[in-house]
Amino acid sequence: MRSLVVLLLGLSMTCLAHAGSGTLRVGSQVLVVGDSVARVVELLGKPAYRSHAKPASGSHGRRRKGGHRSSSAGGEQWQYRQGRRIVTIVVADGKVASIRDDGS
Repeated sequence: MRSLVVLLLGLSMTCLAHAGSGTLRVGSQVLVVGDSVARVVELLGKPAYRSHAKPASGSHGRRRKGGHRSSSAGGEQWQYRQGRRIVTIVVADGKVASIRDDGS
């Protein structure tokens, strides 16, 4: 009975880690929203694909003084393949803005 409870608890925690909750388990480490780009590279390496992220709704790519777009313009999407899964990390201003795990 105890082993069944431990198994169910472990499965539920795994599901939560992959549900887009702003966290990603990488081995025994955890990547969370707000972590630095250096931490992403430390845990996952260089991305397989990089692109500019779409602007957040309502931001309309506002420009800062000097003509540069603000971080609300979306940042970059970094994609990593992990087996059959594709993990997308959105990076803005040198920090993790969101984590999305597309796959099973």
